Amino acid sequence: DGKGKRRNPLHDYKKTGELMLIKVNKTLEVKTKLLNTTEQCAKRCSRNKGLSFTCKAFAYDRVTKRCHWLSFNSLTNGVRKKQDHAFDLYEKKDYVRNCIIGKGADYKGTISVTKSGIQCQAWNSMIPHEH
Repeated sequence: DGKGKRRNPLHDYKKTGELMLIKVNKTLEVKTKLLNTTEQCAKRCSRNKGLSFTCKAFAYDRVTKRCHWLSFNSLTNGVRKKQDHAFDLYEKKDYVRNCIIGKGADYKGTISVTKSGIQCQAWNSMIPHEH
């Protein structure tokens, strides 16, 4: 974007130190590779480069310098959190942030009720409420 200073790719991630995610649900996907920096991991997760899934998070193994890209995050069903001193977990903020920006068209969080407790409905549905 030619602004001189390049934006840090880690800015889009929420970091939790010493945490690894274990998939209980076998259909969830993980890809791993040797990469030197967390920035490199983040960049690749953000672009989904060479991944067969949408990257929602990555875990960086500080000991082996391995990057583990994940098709899930700590909010996904079928995932266990595990304390692990070797790892730092980076979750894409878009998927863990539960606030709506603008009209909320890009919302990827997990809240499905309104502030007052009314169940949300799909935009393309007229049930239970008409627009």
